[in-house]
Amino acid sequence: MSVTIRVAGEAGQGVATTGSLLVEVFARLGLHVAATQSYMSRIRGGLNWYDIRIGDGPMYAGSDTADLLIALTDAAREILAGDVREGGQVLYNGQASGGAIAIDLGEVAQQTGGSKLYSNTVAAGAVMGLLGYDVGAMEALLAEAFAKKGPDVIAGNQACARKGAELARPNAGKIQAPKPNDGGDKLRIYNGAAAIGLSAAVSGVKFVASYPMTPGTATFTFLAAVADRYGIVVEQAEDEIAAVNMLCGAVYAGVPAMATTSGGGFALMAEGLSLAGMMELPICVLIAQRPGPATGLPTRTSQQDLLFALHAGHGEFPRAIFAPGTVQQCYDVTRRALDTAHKFQTPVLILTDQFGQDFEQTLQPLGEACAPIDRCLVESPGADYVRYAVTESGISPRALPGGSALVMADSDEHTAEGHLSEDIESHLVQQDKRMRKLGGMTAEALAPELYGPAEAQTLLICWGSTYGPAREAVDILNEQGSPAAMLHFAQVWPIRLDATAKAIARRKRIVCVEGNQTAQFAQVLRAAGAIGNVEQLGKYDGLPMTGAWIAERISQ
Repeated sequence: MSVTIRVAGEAGQGVATTGSLLVEVFARLGLHVAATQSYMSRIRGGLNWYDIRIGDGPMYAGSDTADLLIALTDAAREILAGDVREGGQVLYNGQASGGAIAIDLGEVAQQTGGSKLYSNTVAAGAVMGLLGYDVGAMEALLAEAFAKKGPDVIAGNQACARKGAELARPNAGKIQAPKPNDGGDKLRIYNGAAAIGLSAAVSGVKFVASYPMTPGTATFTFLAAVADRYGIVVEQAEDEIAAVNMLCGAVYAGVPAMATTSGGGFALMAEGLSLAGMMELPICVLIAQRPGPATGLPTRTSQQDLLFALHAGHGEFPRAIFAPGTVQQCYDVTRRALDTAHKFQTPVLILTDQFGQDFEQTLQPLGEACAPIDRCLVESPGADYVRYAVTESGISPRALPGGSALVMADSDEHTAEGHLSEDIESHLVQQDKRMRKLGGMTAEALAPELYGPAEAQTLLICWGSTYGPAREAVDILNEQGSPAAMLHFAQVWPIRLDATAKAIARRKRIVCVEGNQTAQFAQVLRAAGAIGNVEQLGKYDGLPMTGAWIAERISQ
């Protein structure tokens, strides 16, 4: 059972404020929450909305339709009223018309709290009243949120929340909302951006260099906010070229480092990525994808940069690419990415997108205590230390410069000692050594996750943020009597072909579900020999998938 509340209006009108307040209070009531946002790349105007799904069990994606629409503007009501389910309700910010519940939020806020600035609190309180929830939980949250503003601001907000609930309560009962779970475990709300940032912080990242670029900026700003707590140096570089080279310098000195960007910024990092490949430096870059080419749709979502991430950089060198699919995976996979980078001394990329960054979900509290990864350093290198020693695994001993050993590194091809060399034989030995790492990286790669009936003849293959929509589509299809399963990849390179082949075996129908037009992951799997010709289902309009959207097309 789930209910979707959609708060819609212009940018700058408080859509995010109202949505965030509701998300937090629902989580405190012990409800499971899944929230998504749709917004334009403008500071004022346009049409934005914030969807909050609440239920009595975990939810992994958004919804195409809403049970309750909070329309803050005429445009929001006119454009989005058609997305309200039959039997749903519309709360309109204005005078009564068209059968909507009408509350002039600004007027109520002015009369009740003394300021129209409290209109978002009136709206949030009205939602509590319509769903039949006790507004006391919201009053407690407001007291905490505005503690630094003083008692008058707290009292004004609380009065407005109560008034909103009072005005809306006569219309309660039409929407059957899940019951609060006050006695259950207290859930915490996280989005993907914060989960990635928190994981990086507790894993020991001590240097972050980035140039702000939506939607990667959300993780960048999170790390800046916790920098003092975790001892992180955060640098807003002049551009992405500087950022990636700063990373190379930091990890050369032994400091775990990370950058955040999007496709356009990563384009500028390609040469620095190759530098890390040649010098065997464990840099980590988060690429939060958005539709391109060029500036594209800056605030929308896509999975269009997989092939770019896989092939970026000149020359050949090993890399690993991770693509978390849930908020929990964002936390777990980020640590795995940093571990992989340092163990194999090679660049590692994390692919997410606007949906993955902004998607909010209730989870049990994520660990916040520092637990640094193993940097895999040689503790006491002797006089005979050789930085690029040839080994069977391809992994050479890594020591810190400035210690007892001479650590030589060069962007040109080099000998085992690190001396620049154009000798062909030396080049072949070093190139083969570097590429041998792929064997160990493949053996330790994450196996894809199979969800759904093992015997289902329809298999949806997906990667990254399509996890939630594909999972919910599988549930819908199975409820409809059309057995289906999902195979999700949280690591898209290198690929565990053994596990993939086992999951795919004997399926009659395979559909690759991706947020792009050209089925990029299907191309990767096909090139690796994992699949042949399969069906493709792509969405590339910049809006996230939903389970219903996928299920409808699979059923056709």
